[in-house]
Amino acid sequence: MPPTLKEQFQSRPCHIAIIMDGNGRWANEQGLPRLEGHKNGVKNVEEVVKLANELDLRVLTLFAFSSENWKRPRSEVSGLMELLGDFLTNRESLLHDNKIKLRIIGRKWELPRHIQALLNKTEKATQKYEKTLCIALSYGSRTEVIDAFKSLYEDIQKGACNPKDLDWNCIEKHLYTEGLPDPDLIIRTSGETRLSNFLLLQGAYAEIYYSPKYWPDFDRNEFVKALELYASRERRFGKTGEQVKAGC
Repeated sequence: MPPTLKEQFQSRPCHIAIIMDGNGRWANEQGLPRLEGHKNGVKNVEEVVKLANELDLRVLTLFAFSSENWKRPRSEVSGLMELLGDFLTNRESLLHDNKIKLRIIGRKWELPRHIQALLNKTEKATQKYEKTLCIALSYGSRTEVIDAFKSLYEDIQKGACNPKDLDWNCIEKHLYTEGLPDPDLIIRTSGETRLSNFLLLQGAYAEIYYSPKYWPDFDRNEFVKALELYASRERRFGKTGEQVKAGC
């Protein structure tokens, strides 16, 4: 019996974040409508969630819908919301079977009300689990900073925070990702080499793997390649390589 991903990689990330890119181009190359690409992308979410569970990953974050994606054609946005609703309605068992809780980051209040209700229901139903599937919806790092500053300002006004004592830990508590570890590894599919306003603060020290595969084609082999890249890196966090090796 082949080793599991957990057994295969001693040096493995705690938190992987994925920019699921390329659904539309995958569909175009197949001669299909863009929405078919998104449908196949949703199917692949199930497979990657299972891979993450095999790795015993603590947090998997998926960039599903950005704050800028509202600019897309109305028909595509409506189709994406319908796919999200279908996933929440018919795939909740995926979370229970793998003992994973759902958490949403982003401006959830901008989503359709029935989607918000489904998200709240699923988050509540899975909150007892320790592992996390974090889905970024109506998310952007810049809007996250704006919302964090607003929240921080309210705390300062209430006297709950002294501006003179501000540090990163204080600011981090006001981000959407409060309580989550920073991503160790960020994966972007489709061959694009940019982060597209995704976890820019949290990913300051993340390793990055750019996969040439479109998201619907991102499979176990590509996941392993990303893990191999991560395992090959020396993570120094500002220290020298000698300090890291010495455990300083």
